[in-house]
Amino acid sequence: MKSLEFVGSSLDNLRNFPAEARRAAGFELNSVQQGLMPSDWKPMKGVGPGAMEIRVHVLGEWRIICVAKFADAVYVLHAFQKRTRKTRQEDIELARRHYCEIGGKR
Repeated sequence: MKSLEFVGSSLDNLRNFPAEARRAAGFELNSVQQGLMPSDWKPMKGVGPGAMEIRVHVLGEWRIICVAKFADAVYVLHAFQKRTRKTRQEDIELARRHYCEIGGKR
């Protein structure tokens, strides 16, 4: 099973999810760590190759942007509450910057 690595403030952001949403997010991330696909997700090509947005629909709309294409770990790039139909550009940019950070570590 791959390790889970949090980039930037993504762990703090995830900890701010309500308990039920946090539990659902943990379940989805565990699936990704085991090489499985989350139950509801979409590719985030604008963030970087292999990036995906995991959708959590518990007590609101919550999103986790991560990348699992690397052999050593699943990197959580950003976690946030989604308040509009379209993902805010600021959230995409932050995830993109974090994606570039992990590229430098590799």
